[in-house]
Amino acid sequence: MMKVPMLDLKPQLETLREDIIDAVTRVVDSTRYILGPEIEALEKEIAEYCGTADAVGVSSGTDALLLSLMALDVGPGDLVLTTDFSFFATAGVISRLNAEPVFVDIDPVSYNIDPARLEAKLEGMKPDQIRRIKALILVHLYGQSAEMKPLLGTAADYGIPVVEDAAQAIGAEYDMDGTPSKVGSMGDFGCFSFFPSKNLGGIGDGGIITVRDTGLAKKLRIKRVHGGEKKYYHSVIGGNFRLDPVQAAVIRVKLPHLNGWHRSRRENAHAYNRLFEQSSLSPMVQTPKEQHPGSLLFPHIYNQYVIRAGRRDQLMEFLKQRGVGSEIYYPVPFHEQRCFAGLPNPARELENSSRAAKEVLALPVYPELSREMQEYVVEQITEFYREN
Repeated sequence: MMKVPMLDLKPQLETLREDIIDAVTRVVDSTRYILGPEIEALEKEIAEYCGTADAVGVSSGTDALLLSLMALDVGPGDLVLTTDFSFFATAGVISRLNAEPVFVDIDPVSYNIDPARLEAKLEGMKPDQIRRIKALILVHLYGQSAEMKPLLGTAADYGIPVVEDAAQAIGAEYDMDGTPSKVGSMGDFGCFSFFPSKNLGGIGDGGIITVRDTGLAKKLRIKRVHGGEKKYYHSVIGGNFRLDPVQAAVIRVKLPHLNGWHRSRRENAHAYNRLFEQSSLSPMVQTPKEQHPGSLLFPHIYNQYVIRAGRRDQLMEFLKQRGVGSEIYYPVPFHEQRCFAGLPNPARELENSSRAAKEVLALPVYPELSREMQEYVVEQITEFYREN
């Protein structure tokens, strides 16, 4: 029986081990353990990579979202629109500021927020509700950009600032009227995570916020250090949201390799597509679809390769028994979470999210995955449906 882990970070580590150790040693020897040159250098490199005016390193992807909302003065009584289907941090940061999340259903193919559903949600809201909306958080789920042109257009019509939750999608592109635009460069804020499982992952927690407006960057930097522009003098309330220089140094080592890893993940995803097509598993298994095939270098970076599968839970258990790792991202949409039970988010308006939560299954897609391992994965899935 072959072992195929959901994610294996060791091959990447072995390739970059000496460079990473040298980078960490450089930080240790510098004794600059809070902010400093590693942070400043990474911020410039990420801004250049994403095509933005600036970037601000922060303590995690979650804190990137939280700090962005704080910069927009989101607070009690405010509303924030967002998707119903994502990692919990997307909605959790809204409630942490005592604002109210308003969930919008997803497109069933891309799993990103549906522009038509967003428009309908806004059209159905009362004027006093519209006035309370402080932000729209869009998620680029699994590594593919949301449909930014119509979403940004709707947000502009209502005067709503846009926060891009790009934690899973650094480097992914969107065709904006013939111009390739990277996620994190189209909204007011772009929020990224350096969690180890991401395409660009550190050796611990970390994140960064990209901005087109340098004035917003200044505001973020003040709030990043408890709201003190000058040490011990505080004109606003902030928090401790600093990126660790050790994480910044490691990310700087990895960033030049990122596009190569994207290409490997895409090759693996396309290999899966061919294998599934040859296996004739449709309609029991539906493979992911790229929204802009052929027009962009990285229309999807496949932080996750997510299929829709009949009898998903049984399939997952079968794969586990056969040595194949898999994961459900995400088993419970926001409107079904107990902590949001009291919010007025009708289930009838969120049926695509509920259905996806019952069917999605992520398969291993990390860059070092071998074709033999992929063939084994698809063979086991084929065997499951033949036996069941």
